[in-house]
Amino acid sequence: LRGDVNYAWPGAEVAVMGAKGAVEILYGGKNVEQHTAEYSERFANPMVVAQRGFIDDIIDPADTRRLICNDLKVLRTKKLDNIPRKHTNMPL
Repeated sequence: LRGDVNYAWPGAEVAVMGAKGAVEILYGGKNVEQHTAEYSERFANPMVVAQRGFIDDIIDPADTRRLICNDLKVLRTKKLDNIPRKHTNMPL
């Protein structure tokens, strides 16, 4: 996806699906509230994602505009070397 910088706010939930939906599937609807809190703490918080290297930093929401502006200034002159494709999309 070519993401150059990836940030998350402290309250972000970074997951494929919501914690409640995942818990209902995993535990068959038993003790949903308790398991949802445990699941959120273990998997769906930005700290876990940052430790695994999927995001660059957990930022304060008040700093978002400044950080994005600084990153856009740095990336202004970025050049992408696209590899030529062997095949293109066939018109339908």
